[in-house]
Amino acid sequence: METVFIGFGSNVGDRVDYCDRAVTLLSLLPHSRVTGVSLLYETEPVRDRTDPGEGWFLNGVVQIETDIKPRSLLTTLQEIERALGRDDDNRAGPRTIDLDILFYGQHVMKEPGLSIPHPRLHQRRFVLMPINELDPLWVHPTLNQSVAQLLTESQDQAQVRLLFPQPSTRYGSRPACHTPPGS
Repeated sequence: METVFIGFGSNVGDRVDYCDRAVTLLSLLPHSRVTGVSLLYETEPVRDRTDPGEGWFLNGVVQIETDIKPRSLLTTLQEIERALGRDDDNRAGPRTIDLDILFYGQHVMKEPGLSIPHPRLHQRRFVLMPINELDPLWVHPTLNQSVAQLLTESQDQAQVRLLFPQPSTRYGSRPACHTPPGS
């Protein structure tokens, strides 16, 4: 089993519901167990910072233990995205849900369509903040720095704010955060 961090985000429609549904579907993955879910963070869009609140993302991170291989996991994440209405033809545009493999254990992979760790995670506070919440001592396998160190040194100027109050979710009937029941 490998420890895997999966980033999730939504910036259209009922963002909380899309995030909740994504976390629920991730909790149903075979040969896997959710070991943590971060709080939700609101993040201004990277491209258009002129209209606060419009198109802002909700972001979070799910930590799982799995033996699903990286390429199969990526395929499964893309199926979840499509099931939740993600537009494959406009991947860079607004999205109902976006799922990214951030870390897959300490593995380093560069294949067409799959780079692990995620190549820009160390530059994005909206990814570092929820990972830091789950495991601040997790070490980036190529940068050899903990997530806490990467967050402290981040130059990212985008606004990232904790969503407050945190919504209740179907996943364990608790705020979208922390360790799931029974862990």
